[in-house]
Amino acid sequence: MSSSTVSVSAGTPTQHPFQRKIDDIKPSKTDINFVVMDYLVSEGYPRAAEKFAKEANIQLPLEEESIQSRVEIRQAIHAGDIDTAVTKINDLNPQILDTDAALHFALLRLQLIELIRSCTSSATSDVTPALSFASSQLAPRAATNPDFLKDLELTMTLLIFLPATGKLQKELAELLEPSLRRDVASRVNEAILMSMGARGEARMRSLVRLRQWAETKARESNRDIPPVMSLGLQDAEERPIGHNGESADVMVQ
Repeated sequence: MSSSTVSVSAGTPTQHPFQRKIDDIKPSKTDINFVVMDYLVSEGYPRAAEKFAKEANIQLPLEEESIQSRVEIRQAIHAGDIDTAVTKINDLNPQILDTDAALHFALLRLQLIELIRSCTSSATSDVTPALSFASSQLAPRAATNPDFLKDLELTMTLLIFLPATGKLQKELAELLEPSLRRDVASRVNEAILMSMGARGEARMRSLVRLRQWAETKARESNRDIPPVMSLGLQDAEERPIGHNGESADVMVQ
């Protein structure tokens, strides 16, 4: 055996046996298409779902109009237009908020936060609208639930600290982060899906969490698995793009 051959062989990385087992498993294209379509429909990406259905030669499981309604509600929440979002939710199904007190309170609190933003940013700093809304809409609900009361008290603290310059403490700053809107929007989307008799969560999300759980258990048991195991969701090719630049980023929180 020549020295050059030995050099090449020594420099070739050895694939972990566990990774070879993964590579031997070939999921069917039908199953993959089903999971991708389920994600696009559940998360509310109608243009991407329509394009994927045509490319994969499969049928949309729900009418596009029902997906579009959830998209409009999500966009309204992300934009801070909570009043419009609540109106659209009630137009779609008034029972959703009537039967989910926690979700309804979360939306009302977002609306209060937007009022506080508006009141404290104006030249007059008239906080009357925020106080009136909190008294009429949130206080009665908070009186019946300790968690609601705690959230309301924290939110009202913004009236004191938001107009001041300087950095807010972490709990208050988080109330103003876009992530709070996204979290509530996700909960609303799940509630709408469940009201329609569908799964409240995309199968892809539950599968990724299951995979993370399995890896944690394997490491706790000292199983022979690679030190780093990527979820494989980072590549651009795995972010379906629909018409009008609609992106369906695969994110599991």
